[in-house]
Amino acid sequence: MQLVFSDAQFWENFLPLTYTRPTAELRCGILTFSERWQKLLESSEVSFITEDYLQEKFPKPEKVESLFLVPNFLPSESVLDQIKGLKLGEALVYEDELLAAKVDMQDFSLKQIEKMTDITEELIFFKNATDLFSLNEKAINFDFELLTKNKTSQKLSSTNGFLGDEKDLFIEEGAEIEFATINCKTGKIYIGKNAEIMEGSNVRGPLSLGENSKINMGAKIYGATTIGPQCKVGGEVNNIVIFGFSNKGHEGFLGNSVLGEWCNIGADTNSSNLKNNYAMVKLWNYKTKKFQNTGLQFCGLIMGDHSKAAINTQFNTGTVVGVGANIFKSGFPPNLIENFSWGGMKGDSKFNLEKAYEVAEKAMERRKLPLTEIDKGILKFVYSNY
Repeated sequence: MQLVFSDAQFWENFLPLTYTRPTAELRCGILTFSERWQKLLESSEVSFITEDYLQEKFPKPEKVESLFLVPNFLPSESVLDQIKGLKLGEALVYEDELLAAKVDMQDFSLKQIEKMTDITEELIFFKNATDLFSLNEKAINFDFELLTKNKTSQKLSSTNGFLGDEKDLFIEEGAEIEFATINCKTGKIYIGKNAEIMEGSNVRGPLSLGENSKINMGAKIYGATTIGPQCKVGGEVNNIVIFGFSNKGHEGFLGNSVLGEWCNIGADTNSSNLKNNYAMVKLWNYKTKKFQNTGLQFCGLIMGDHSKAAINTQFNTGTVVGVGANIFKSGFPPNLIENFSWGGMKGDSKFNLEKAYEVAEKAMERRKLPLTEIDKGILKFVYSNY
């Protein structure tokens, strides 16, 4: 069965993270929304209804019978059963919005839907970028059960200190942990394949450490934190989400934040996550084009793909960084740093697009991945239109 993931009304809410991906490809917990639904519904046939410029990388649906899904929520067992039981022409609705439907994509329209059922129970729904870290503990717990059920963890080496219940720690094949402190009393910890926690690290759950990622020596990791695949993390972090292929490898603090892919945070960079007056944090909203109250007292940095911060960068509370920005000037950067900013300050020139491609190619080459012409096309569209 083809799964059709729709951005619905949420794509703008997750900017700048969704400039380079549909909402289904956002990560929180252990998995992306797309990966989670593929496991839940036992289907790897996926397609996307998203922005036109993203559709070459994230393909449109084939014109066949499909399950249409708004992917950015965690289903209860009963809602999952309802989704699996949908028949052609039936749909589920949540808060007056279409949530899931069995449809024929040959001529898709709401007119196909003959029966709509309201979901009345409260769902864990991710509606904007800050939800990715605010609700991350719930996502880690959900994915932990999904991925570890009926599986056996590797044993934790006796060189480590451990607190908590062993059932709350799962270590995948090939992972290495030596002379670290692992605390599961505060939440579940999942260590992905071939990941490494180096000596002297202090780790408190909830935590997901992705495949081939590393926690550097002496790091202090507080939950609920997600470190996606092929990342390096050091220093002190608290309740962050890193999608993947990004580095925050050195000393410095990052809290209540989300980093996209191919980001780099220079040594001794810090991001404030709490205002001096303890006021609620305002964050740039791309839809309304103004700073809006998040309702959160703790909110740090939201950074789009391919952005870099030089050593000793000092980010203000509630800073948003677009795609492809290069931040290196002295002083506090503003709370909104534009896509492809060259310097990071208001009024700075744009990073030359060809040079931006070169940086991306070199960064991706280190992970043995290419910057494809399709990737370049997405970056060019963002550069030219946003």
